[in-house]
Parts: sequence; C-alpha cells; structure tokens
Amino acid sequence: MVVRYYRELLRFLQRAVKDRDTAEDLAQESYARLLAVQRSGEGIAEPRALLYRTARNLVIDQYRRSEVRGAHAPLDAGPQGAEQAQGADDLAGPQACEPEIAAMSSQSVQALLAAIGALPLRCREAFILHKFDGMPQAEVARHMGISTTMVERHIKLGMQACRACQDRMDGTPAPAASPRPGDAQ
Repeated sequence: MVVRYYRELLRFLQRAVKDRDTAEDLAQESYARLLAVQRSGEGIAEPRALLYRTARNLVIDQYRRSEVRGAHAPLDAGPQGAEQAQGADDLAGPQACEPEIAAMSSQSVQALLAAIGALPLRCREAFILHKFDGMPQAEVARHMGISTTMVERHIKLGMQACRACQDRMDGTPAPAASPRPGDAQ
C-alpha cells in the first residue's frame, strides 16, 4: 500500500504545503496513523480515502499551529500569507476519496451485485463468466453446454438488469415498454 499511493499522496501534500520536506513528513505521519489503525484491528473499507483524509487533517493542523506561532503569516507577509492559511480549510483530496462518495460507490456496487444475484441461475452464470471472468462468449457457451446465441441472450438480460438497477439508483424513470406487434392498444 505504501508504494501504491506514496507518490500520489506526496504530490497532493506538496501542492498543499509548498515544501517537499514538510510534505514528506506529513506523508510519513499519514501512513503511520493508517498503520496504527490497521494494527488496532479495525477494518478499513477504503484505505486510500482514510489516508487522504488523514493527510488533509494533518495539513490543516500544521497551518493552524503555524498560524498560532505567527510563523505562517507574519504581519509583513501581506495578503498572500492569509490566502494560504484560508486555502488550508478548502483543501480537499480527490473527490473519489470523500467518505460520502465512497459510501455511495459501495452502495452502488452492493445494489448491482444484488441485481446480478437476482438473475436466473444459468443467466447469472453466463453473465459472471463473461463479464467478471473475462471468458469469450464462445468459451462460455462450451463451458455451459449451450449455444452462443443463448449466451448472448443471457448477457443481454444481465446488462439490462444492471442498467435498470443503475437507473433506479440515479432516480431515472424506467422507459415505458414499447408495444409488441399484435397487442391491443
């Protein structure tokens, strides 16, 4: 995890504090706090989000400490020092790391998994083999002992279920069913 997010986090912190050494110190402290939470036995659903939130809080703490000491915005620094202090409160990590966005994403995944789970057994099997396991349709057909046309139908049904689920989550009304030939109007 350290290698995976370190450079990204360091760039984020360097933009925030405008000093590489301070950014490195804050990145190290962020990782130390994240590891302490992991070692305490608490499960971390979104480690990257927690890492960025911790780093953001450390930056804000640093600005506040500097402001109290008077080192951040001395009287002769003019408006620029005050603008940087103000910017600390507006500092945010990538939007995907915000807890609300992460929770909504998690809810979306759970809803889509439930929609897939509600598919008929053979349809679900074909859909999962193709979409999640990456099997070509012909291989899915051989594996399941059915025609590729049937695999295509199963995948289409699975995609429709996922789209309907996504539409429900987005609040988009479901399209009205088009009348079939021969239906009375």
